[in-house]
Amino acid sequence: MAKLLLKLQRYFRRKPVRFFTLLALYLAAGSLVFLHSGFSGEPTVAGSPRSPAAAEGPGLPYLGVMQLSRGFKVAATIPAGGRRHGPWFRNTSKEPSDRGKSRDNSGPRSRALRGRSGREKEEDRARYIGCYEDNTRQRTLRGMSFFDYKKMTVFRCQDNCAERGYLYAGLEFGAECYCGHKIQASNASESECNMECKGERSNTCGGINRLSIYRLELAQESARRYGSAIFRGCFRRPENVSIALPASQLMLNMSVDKCVDFCTEKEFPLAALAGTTCRCGFPSTLFPLHEREDEQLCAHKCAAEEFESCGSADFLLVYQTQVQDNRCMDRRFLPSRAKQLVALASFPGAGNTWARHLIELATGFYTGSYYFDGSLYNKAVVELGSGSGRTICIKTHESGQKEIESFDSAILLIRNPYKALMAEFNRKYGGHIGFAAHAHWKGKEWPEFVANYAPWWATHTLDWLRYGKKVLVVHFEDLKRDLFVQLQRMVALLGVPACEDRLLCVEGQKDGNFKRSGLRKLEYDPYTAEMRQAIGGYIRTVDAALKLRNLSGVPEDYYPR
Repeated sequence: MAKLLLKLQRYFRRKPVRFFTLLALYLAAGSLVFLHSGFSGEPTVAGSPRSPAAAEGPGLPYLGVMQLSRGFKVAATIPAGGRRHGPWFRNTSKEPSDRGKSRDNSGPRSRALRGRSGREKEEDRARYIGCYEDNTRQRTLRGMSFFDYKKMTVFRCQDNCAERGYLYAGLEFGAECYCGHKIQASNASESECNMECKGERSNTCGGINRLSIYRLELAQESARRYGSAIFRGCFRRPENVSIALPASQLMLNMSVDKCVDFCTEKEFPLAALAGTTCRCGFPSTLFPLHEREDEQLCAHKCAAEEFESCGSADFLLVYQTQVQDNRCMDRRFLPSRAKQLVALASFPGAGNTWARHLIELATGFYTGSYYFDGSLYNKAVVELGSGSGRTICIKTHESGQKEIESFDSAILLIRNPYKALMAEFNRKYGGHIGFAAHAHWKGKEWPEFVANYAPWWATHTLDWLRYGKKVLVVHFEDLKRDLFVQLQRMVALLGVPACEDRLLCVEGQKDGNFKRSGLRKLEYDPYTAEMRQAIGGYIRTVDAALKLRNLSGVPEDYYPR
């Protein structure tokens, strides 16, 4: 054997070209085997409504998972032979595949139930009802949808759908989430919902053209919403109703969805149900939506829906549609340099970016910032330094005497430290609208963060109260609760005439793009007793400092109950 190897070695020394040729052929053959194993190992869904033959028609490319919403650009089309996936979509579990087994504890349904069991003990928020077919042209769940190819989980999908008032949440392809009030497709075999969630390998998030659907038990608390249309309340009919709500239509088979759809089609942001009449319009001084009535006055059943209320001729049930109110969307720079440099000061995580969004809508002028953040560049103008001085105010988290005294006046935004610390921690480890991973909360990062940032929450407010000139204190919680009044105070300090119609418009556009997706909550309290004791002391210090300035002090909900 040794002589043979020696002969081969001498041969290839004399013929190096042949050696490298053989080596290249060997590597090419190995690559082909690898690619074949990656592409041929995935199941196909024969005859499904979303297969190329049935869903797209002959000669049309199948867009697959990339076609999630209108306007989404498709990166590549899939060959007509069916949907193919490389090894990055394969099951990465160390356990052997058991798709062919009839009843096994590691099957998709068992994984879904097992993954939910712990959470359901704490809050009975959802019930798994099965695997269903889906179709790109006619979705099974036709409400809101979103996707995340890295961090999708069952809980995140349920949370987003429940927050928006939907009855069902469905997960597909391991990374897609769909919401809806009705399931408009047939059941599929449980074995076809076989893809692990991208954010939690222990759970199942549907399959190829298949939805794992959950009934949201807590959605009944949000039943006053219709999908993405937001319930605004019950209101007395305005005196000049035809002027306040200019579009109307008689609907003998009235329902919430019919009225919302009608006003959406007419491009109005408000849909008002008045018995058998649907009215549409804008929030205005004639119909400001500030004086809500008892909802029982609007509790008259709809003709077409037994469990929905449709208001009456005298008391209107109002929903806000997804139509954008453009009266407050224009923004521009100040025509000349500002005479006064105004700070929008806050501790990180106190809602400064959201406040900038509100100020820009309310005034029509851009705000600036001392910090550049590329992730916000397309959502709000970000200006390095004071720049040209043509912005209405400047965002800052600084708290030193020199930095504070450089401003002529300031809006000081204060938020509950427990909420602000968690919001900043999420931003630091998950981005402006993302969330920190579970490992960060359980690791050393969170205790170190609280130890460093909690004292800063107090010193930031104390420094601005001590060194600031003409400081207007606004509590984040008051801004959320009474946005119209608080915005009036902020705009007055900025020296811009307050247009009431514009402020009413802001109320309908208040979330912008800065709200974290869903009300994702930790399943435990991240604050230890020692942390709470320290933070409680900081709260009392700030409360005393505010009262020394003849201000109202911190809201009661800053103190844990």
